[in-house]
This record gives sequence, structure tokens and C-alpha cells, in this order.
Amino acid sequence: MAEITIKDVASLAGVSAATASRVLSGNPATSPGARARVAAAITELDYRPNAQARALRSTRSDSIGLLVSDVRNPFFADLAHTVEQAALSEGYVTLLGNANERKEQQDRYLDTLISRRVDGIIVAPLGDGSGSIASLIEREIPTVFVDRTVDGIDVPSVTTDSEAGIRQAVEHLSSVGHTRIGYISGPQATSTGRERFAAFTSAVADTGLSQDPELVYFGDFQAASGSAGVHALLDLDEPPTALLAADSLMAVGALAILHKRGLRIGTDIAMIAFDDVEWFALLNPALSVISHSVEDMGRLAVEMLLQVIAGGTPESVVLPSELIIRASSSSPISPSAGLRPRKN
Repeated sequence: MAEITIKDVASLAGVSAATASRVLSGNPATSPGARARVAAAITELDYRPNAQARALRSTRSDSIGLLVSDVRNPFFADLAHTVEQAALSEGYVTLLGNANERKEQQDRYLDTLISRRVDGIIVAPLGDGSGSIASLIEREIPTVFVDRTVDGIDVPSVTTDSEAGIRQAVEHLSSVGHTRIGYISGPQATSTGRERFAAFTSAVADTGLSQDPELVYFGDFQAASGSAGVHALLDLDEPPTALLAADSLMAVGALAILHKRGLRIGTDIAMIAFDDVEWFALLNPALSVISHSVEDMGRLAVEMLLQVIAGGTPESVVLPSELIIRASSSSPISPSAGLRPRKN
């Protein structure tokens, strides 16, 4: 009896030999229909692939993709380093992409990573899950979300419980006398932006502080919006006496404008930032932060992705956040706070 070949399987399944080969090698770039027909043909023909030949044709690339939302953001720079080191220790190299907080740039990088046939992708997603995010799911490419999620897309994720840290920050500022807290929010198109804004508004209401909507400035997780937020908030008729920035990069932009306006942080105005960037503790005064572990986030994301690549279905993980009080917010409210600052 003649040996059954991959061409026989492809002919019975009604697909090309290349498609049948991709199905057998586990390549995700195949349709569910093609995989079902090839599987049925294999069963009917009792096809036994040559193990040596399969090893030679393996599509394993020993590489993973990492797409961060903005590589200039110190948090994502630290995340990229953690992921790269964790992956390397497991025998994988990491291909890094930068979405720059723009969906079209995200899609371009994801398309490239898909075409490079990486074994899996870790992504901090932007948008509503359309475009290339949808392609990842449709092609069944092993995927893990990090820091952010997308409503309606069920893939393993590593995120942070922002609510606890933000509530601690609001209660702390209230305890030293602040009643008007300016909040520089992230974009509501991202899960982290929405969750942190909801946590802030809830904490302000529960603590009995001013819920003036003008005290919220919606930024985009980039430094320029942090700067714009400070300008907008401090130019109010009744400006805030404390600021809370929803991420480190917007905090950097905010700090620059506070310095330019000649305001003394911790004396003229209190400030807290989400994300514990290492050099925030070295400022004078040191910056109070809402801390969460970027090292744990990166390490867990790699562990989870390797489980998905191996066919597993790991549970999503939510990491804790907590307030670290430093000099930028620990002093009681200044008697002169709330006066309109001078402009340069």
C-alpha cells in the first residue's frame, strides 16, 4: 500500500498542500474551516506525519512580540525591559513595537509581528478591539494583554487594581486639608483611563471633597497633555490645591509646568502621580506615588504567554496598587494655597 502523503490529505480536504502543512505544524495563520477539513482528512486517511520532517518544517520562531502604548513612558520602558529579560531566560527573543498611543500605529506593528510569525504577542491594547487586535483573535495567535484590556475580548491579562491606590491618595490629600483636587485623567478610550477616572470620582464623592467637573482634565497619557492639564486647572477661578496625575508621563509634563510657574511642590501645591518611576523618589521634594509592580506585571505576562503558546488557558491576574507618601503631598495645606499662581 502506497504511503499516505500530505498531498493526499490536502486533496481530500480541498486545500493546498501548503495550507495542510501549516495546519499540521500548528501555524495560527489558518482558518477554522481549513483546520477542521484537514483534521477530518487526517482521520479518514489515517495519515501519520513523518516526525523528522515535521521538525524540519517547524514554524516555531523562538520569538515573541511586545507592543507597548508609548515607549517614552517610563512605566512601559521598565515593562519592556522586564518582559525582554524574562523571555530571554526562557529562550525567546523579544521584538518590540511602539504604538505611540495611536491605533493606526498599533495596527501597523501588530500586522508586522503577525507576518514575522512570532510565537505569541504581549500587547497593551488601544481602541475597541477592531483592526489588528481582531486579527490576533481570529488567527488564534497566542496573546496576553498587559496593563490594559478590551471589553468583549477574552484573552488572559495582567492588570492593576487602580481603585485602592487612588482611594488612598484622595483620602491622604483630604487628611492634610485639601478639598479641591485637580485630576489629570487618562483617555476614556482605554480601560486604564476609564477605571482610574471612575476610581477618582468615587473616592472624591465618598470623601466629601469638591466634585466640580472643572477639576478634571482629560489627557492622553502623554507628557504634553500633563502640561496642558496643569495650565487648564491652575487657570480656574478657584484652582485646585493638589494635583493627581493618572500616569507617570503626564506627571512629568505637569511637573515641568509647575516648575516653570514658580510653584513649590509640596508647599504651594501638593502632587501625587500614578506609577512609581525610580527617579520620582530622587526629586526635591520626592514625589508621592501610587505604586504597582511593573516587575511582577512583566514577569507574569511572559509566564502566561508561554502557557498559552503551550496550549494552556491561564487565569487573568489583577495586581494591587498602594500609595507611597513622600514630601510632595505630606505637608498640611498652605494658607496661601488656592490663590491663582503667577503666569510666565
